[in-house]
Amino acid sequence: MRLVIGTLLVMVFAATIGLGLTWMTANRGTAFGAITIGAWTARPKTGTADIDPYARATVVRSGELPVGSGDGVTFMADADDRGHPLDGRCDVEVSGTTPAARYWTLTIYDRQGRLIANSLNRYGFTSQEIVRDSGGEFVIRLAPRARAGNWLPTAGIDRYIVALRFYDTPVGVATRTQRDAPMPAIATVGCP
Repeated sequence: MRLVIGTLLVMVFAATIGLGLTWMTANRGTAFGAITIGAWTARPKTGTADIDPYARATVVRSGELPVGSGDGVTFMADADDRGHPLDGRCDVEVSGTTPAARYWTLTIYDRQGRLIANSLNRYGFTSQEIVRDSGGEFVIRLAPRARAGNWLPTAGIDRYIVALRFYDTPVGVATRTQRDAPMPAIATVGCP
């Protein structure tokens, strides 16, 4: 009897650990094949047949439609360059230049992957509409209150994610450094 109870306890414990780790991996993803440049992380194999099983589970769970590798790549950031989480109550600047691409978009999402609701229905910018300086650099301000220039409202939510998608770009699996792909800087510049 003691052997049966011990075996059942071990099986319950093992199943709990296994299911818990599977749930965490499906919700948070893994870094297999990830490219990290500054605060930005991309998983270029997500839109290919070479997707790893953990990334596949994450895509199925989230319902996202990843950008195909022949089309482009998506970089995500949930923290600034110093590692501080992106806080919707603070002013954050995304500034600099981007890698070569025919077209790019920058969009902000809440932690569940939904667009951040705001009264202006302003959710992102494209490379075609962004205001740049004479050197070709840009500054996008992410803030709860209106700002001059390129501004996206964060609605004051606790945490959010920035997605920067490049279409028709040479950035991909072989990209590893800031020199290969000059990503914009992310800096928290003011917090109440």
